[in-house]
Amino acid sequence: MCRQIAEGTMWLRCGHFQRHLVIAIEDCNSTRCERSYRHLRTCRQPNCTKNFGPEIQRSIDDVDEICLQCRTARARGRG
Repeated sequence: MCRQIAEGTMWLRCGHFQRHLVIAIEDCNSTRCERSYRHLRTCRQPNCTKNFGPEIQRSIDDVDEICLQCRTARARGRG
C-alpha cells in the first residue's frame, strides 16, 4: 500500500506529530493498490486497496513541550 511522506513538528513530551506538508508519495508498485502508478485505471476489482498506508513522518522541528491539543485537554481536565 502506498504511503504519504510528511514533514512536520514532533512534540517530544507527548509524542504527537503535527504535519505541515506532505512532500511525496512512496509508491508500493502494487497492481492491487489504487494509489499506485502500476494500478490499471480500468481495474474494477472491489478488493483493491483504496487508502494510503501509515504515514511516514519526518520531523523537521523537535519541540520539548506538549502539543496544543494535549495542553487544551489538560486544561479542561482541571476545570
